Amino acid sequence: MAATRALPAGFGELEVLAVGTVLLVEALSGLSLNGLTIFSFCKTPDLRTPSNLLILSLALADTGISLNALVAAVSSLLRRWPYGSEGCQAHGFQGFATALASICGSAAIAWGRYHHYCTRRQLAWDTAIPLMLFVWLSSAFWASLPLMGWGHYDYEPVGTCCTLDYSRGDRNFISFLFTMAFFNFLVPLFITLISYRLMEEKLSRSGHLQVPALIAKTMPTINAINYALHSEMVCRGIWPCLSPQKSKQDRTQ
Repeated sequence: MAATRALPAGFGELEVLAVGTVLLVEALSGLSLNGLTIFSFCKTPDLRTPSNLLILSLALADTGISLNALVAAVSSLLRRWPYGSEGCQAHGFQGFATALASICGSAAIAWGRYHHYCTRRQLAWDTAIPLMLFVWLSSAFWASLPLMGWGHYDYEPVGTCCTLDYSRGDRNFISFLFTMAFFNFLVPLFITLISYRLMEEKLSRSGHLQVPALIAKTMPTINAINYALHSEMVCRGIWPCLSPQKSKQDRTQ
């Protein structure tokens, strides 16, 4: 791969600038919303629970996705990839690892909610911590395989960011793609669907059906709104920290 490459034929500056603008908006919104989630978890001791640890893990993953989008946005606005071949590999690995952590983290949250509502037992630290570590180590493992020859990272068509090279049709990449998709897309999707389905049946029988909508949680902004800003993170974490009255009370104390 070339170290620093110009825009490929067929892409004008206007298209690349439009892509860069969209990526910049997505990156900044994701960083802002997930940053509030991380801040509230660190700032409010009452929120440091095993269940919220899984939400924190998801927020960290989505922050990583947003940072990856920010790099792509800067490159698009520069209208070139300035970080060379090694930078492309690092960008592809970081983006893929955090994307997988976000998908698997969403499944972990779904299972955690099933455990809470259906067994009536709080999630324990000795379950939440290993689960979070498994999500991140598994994601890093699968994202590292293209660096070792199974799969391949390359420039996206516009040439200003890097990801898996889906244009390859050889046996090496196809075998990686299907195996990775089974363990990192189909299995998490199955866990998420079954968890929410069982929780829906349980709460329907008890007459307390208050289950959040099941959404394909691949966007950092959607995750932040769905899991953090619609939960106790807002009531007990974010708004008290940002409230002028709360700040005044803290100063008087």
